[in-house]
Amino acid sequence: MKNRAQTIIAALIIATVTFAFTSIEDGKKEIKVETSKVTWKGYKVTGSHEGSIAIKQGELDFKDGKLKGGSFVIDMSSIQNTDMEGEYKAKLEGHLKSDDFFGVEKFPTATLVFKKVKSTGKNSYEVTADLTIKDKTNPVTFDISIYGNKATANIKIDRTEFDVRYGSTSFFDDLQDKAIYDEFDLVSDLEF
Repeated sequence: MKNRAQTIIAALIIATVTFAFTSIEDGKKEIKVETSKVTWKGYKVTGSHEGSIAIKQGELDFKDGKLKGGSFVIDMSSIQNTDMEGEYKAKLEGHLKSDDFFGVEKFPTATLVFKKVKSTGKNSYEVTADLTIKDKTNPVTFDISIYGNKATANIKIDRTEFDVRYGSTSFFDDLQDKAIYDEFDLVSDLEF
């Protein structure tokens, strides 16, 4: 039993060391959209809602084993709510796709294009990118971590910068408990 435990520990150490020193080949790595996941979370005075949204296409660009760039196209029509069911789920999804929020019929995609990538550690980077939603482009800065063929990123977005004003106290008074906070989060788990 003791030998088996030692063998397992040795295998884990070897795997960890091998994984830590394996560099990523240079070039553009296409995001596997079927196994990657983007989760959104929006906040309001009385709570929050969350759901998913699909990547239509994307890539990360590597040079000398380091992240150098990337770009993504998001399918806005894929917005789904995951914390409700039935009629209320359908109503929220329809509202998010309407002109009150993302105007999906007129603006079916959003894009994120990396402009500057700065290494902040062995597997971590600070990215400044141009985010385009509803034909409005603004810079966003976020952290991304890369391990093997996977990447994770958390992006905080101020929706009012993209003309998504519904329920915003920045534009409307007397909303009280109907107020929706301006910032929402996107959490991305990517595979390439």
